[in-house]
Amino acid sequence: MRILRMGSTGPAVELLQLALNRAGFGALATDGIFGPKTEGALRRFQTSRGLVSDGIAGRDTHRALLPWYTGYVLHRIERGDSFWKLAERYGTTAENIALANPGAQPENLQIGESLVVPLPFPVVPTKINWSAALLEYVMRGLSARYPFLQVGEIGRSVMGKTLWSLTLGEGEREILYNAEHHANEWITTPLLLTFAEELAAAFASGGTVDGLSAQELLAGARLTLIPAVNPDGMDLVTGELRQGEFYRAAQNIANAYPDIPFPDGWKANIRGTDLNLQYPAEWERAKEIKCGLGVCSPAPADYVGPAPLSAPESRAMYDYTLALSPALTISLHTQGEVIYWRYGECEPEGAREIGEEFARRSGYALADVPGESSFAGYRDWFIERWERPGYTVEAGLGQNPLPITDFDGIYEKLRPILAYGLAAL
Repeated sequence: MRILRMGSTGPAVELLQLALNRAGFGALATDGIFGPKTEGALRRFQTSRGLVSDGIAGRDTHRALLPWYTGYVLHRIERGDSFWKLAERYGTTAENIALANPGAQPENLQIGESLVVPLPFPVVPTKINWSAALLEYVMRGLSARYPFLQVGEIGRSVMGKTLWSLTLGEGEREILYNAEHHANEWITTPLLLTFAEELAAAFASGGTVDGLSAQELLAGARLTLIPAVNPDGMDLVTGELRQGEFYRAAQNIANAYPDIPFPDGWKANIRGTDLNLQYPAEWERAKEIKCGLGVCSPAPADYVGPAPLSAPESRAMYDYTLALSPALTISLHTQGEVIYWRYGECEPEGAREIGEEFARRSGYALADVPGESSFAGYRDWFIERWERPGYTVEAGLGQNPLPITDFDGIYEKLRPILAYGLAAL
């Protein structure tokens, strides 16, 4: 996290405001503007933690706020502690503490050892703009709260940011969901992670997701999520990246396309390559089409790159998918409330029927991709390579980037697709 002070703006400030609210030091608007109210709440927090009350969020302050970024406290056991007393102290439940500490013995807690204590709010924020830093906090929080989740890394972005994976389930069917190939479709990241958190909680409690038993779903399938294929682009679009050589290079690229708003219209990775036009499924045809439209070099959108899989992010997705060999994939994009299900004339067995059920449950339309857009995408390559069901789901309605205020309505329609995808085969 960067140093934040009076006058700072952006997603990092929104997260700071959210954390201060979670910690009980203000009813701040999470507007991303560091003003007097945010400074006052921060000073009160710093005083409560024995920090210098300077109203500046630097390294020590961010460290102190970590529980309210990640959603859990590491508590060192003291004499007289019990799950029940810790639950009362931190506003959680003994069941949540037991879940987060599968090796602990409640009747024999060892003084000096540490327990993970989940805090009383969801790990995944759905009311603020996102950044790669927030994504890292969420991955840490989910894996701490639900230790049966497996968190990994499939590669690195151009700027060296982690491309995270999250896996849950023990079934034989490998299912792969991914989000945010396109920078200005970053809302798909919290959408996918909210589903992961809901599914994990339902699995732990014996509950359901969209009427389907989470334990039965994960007994039959092993789900891997890639929540953000393009974290550099996310930071650019949401305003977390506003300076430095990568920002200046992106701005120079955008200057050649004045009709595309910057950064809101940016879909590409930070070097101007459209990651969903990078896969070896008639890539040369995609290049011909996009060059015919005047996009032959790095651009905010639609540049196919100098060669297939030349971008590290698309290469990582390709390599990981090859190794996993999933039975079904869903790629989240925005917008249009439409589901694309085949590649050209290739119709994998059962794919139409699954797509029709997705459409019935969500209210989305099942459709064919327009011809000029039907090459070099992740779904295109997956279907061509394996002839298995692969879907692109265009979530929500409006103009990208869709505002986070649309989140709840989008998720209500998307949840049935993501849940049924685990049961479809």
